[in-house]
Amino acid sequence: MENKIIRTGTLGFGMQVKNPFIACMHHRDAFPKGNGRMEPAVPSMEKSTQEEFDHSAPWRMYYGKTVPGFPVHPHRGFETVTAVLEGFVDHADGLGAMGRYGNGDVQWMTAGKGLQHSEMFPLLSKTQPNPMELFQIWINLPAKNKFVSPHYKMMWNEEIPVVLHTDSNGRRTRIRLIAGHYGRTESPMPNPDSWAADRDNHVGIWLLTIEPEAEFIIPGVSSTLNRMLYYYMGHTMQVEAAELSSGYFAELAGGENIILKNGTTESRLLLLEGEPIQEPVVAHGPFVMNTREEIVQAFTDYQSTQFGGWPWTEDGPVSPGEKGRFARYEDGREETPPEK
Repeated sequence: MENKIIRTGTLGFGMQVKNPFIACMHHRDAFPKGNGRMEPAVPSMEKSTQEEFDHSAPWRMYYGKTVPGFPVHPHRGFETVTAVLEGFVDHADGLGAMGRYGNGDVQWMTAGKGLQHSEMFPLLSKTQPNPMELFQIWINLPAKNKFVSPHYKMMWNEEIPVVLHTDSNGRRTRIRLIAGHYGRTESPMPNPDSWAADRDNHVGIWLLTIEPEAEFIIPGVSSTLNRMLYYYMGHTMQVEAAELSSGYFAELAGGENIILKNGTTESRLLLLEGEPIQEPVVAHGPFVMNTREEIVQAFTDYQSTQFGGWPWTEDGPVSPGEKGRFARYEDGREETPPEK
C-alpha cells in the first residue's frame, strides 16, 4: 500500500475518532491544592473563569459547583472507558455503585439500556497541587447490545499489562494495553457485552511512551480496521516518511505495519483501533443509537423513568477524603486494587 497515512490533523479537547469509537476527550488540569473538603482552595470569585470548558484556563470546574467534575447525567447505547493517567475520579451511579480510582486505573462502563452516573474530581491533597490527566473514550455498542443491563468494572493499574519493546539500538517503547494485544500479551477482558469482548473485532486501546530516538512498529492487523494515533505529549517524530508534531493525530492504514521513529524527546501517544460496527449511528448528547426515533425514545424514557433514578442526596457525591482507591458494586461487593 503506497499511502499508509490516510490523513493528519490537530488534536482538540474532543478528538476526531473513527467507528467503532464515538468520542475521545483528553482532560488535563493543573488543579490547585484542596481545602479539606476536596474543593479548590481558592476564593470563590476566582472560580468564575474556571467553569465548564474554558480551555484558556489552567484548570476547569466543568459542571461541578464545589468539587470539579461532571455531576449526575445519563447515558444510553454505548460504553465509556475512562483511563486516568494522574489524579483521581470519584464514581457514583444510579444502581448504587461507587468508587474512587486514579493514577493509572481504568474504568470500563457499559451504559446499555440506560444509566445515570457522576464523575467528580476530588482534590485530595491539602498541601500540594492536585494535577489531573485522563482520557475518556466512548465506544459504540452494536444494536443487539444497546439495551443490555448496565455494568461497570475496574481495571486497576496493577492489573493492566505493560510490554517493553527494545529496538536494535537498545531504546525502549512502553505499551500499556487497556484493550487488545501486542505480541502474545493480551489486555484484561472488557465488559462482556462490549464490541471489544470479541477479539476478532480487533479493538485496541494502547498508551505508548517512546524513549528519545527509539523506533517502534505498530503491527498491521486488517485492511478493514480503523486506526487513529494521537500524539499528545512530546515534540516531533516520524510516522513512516512523514513528520508528526505533538498536538496532532494521524489516521493510519489498519492492515499495514507502521514505523514510528521518535525525535530527541520522550513521546506519549494514544492508539485507538478497531473493526467498524457496520450499522447506522445516530448520536445526540449522551445517547448513541441506530435511528433518530430511538434517540427520541431515549429522551422520552429518561424523562419518564430517570433510568432507574438517583439514590444519592447530592448530584455529584464524593467519597471521604481519607478513602483510598476502591470500587463498590450494586450488589454491595467491594474491591480494592491488588497488591503487587
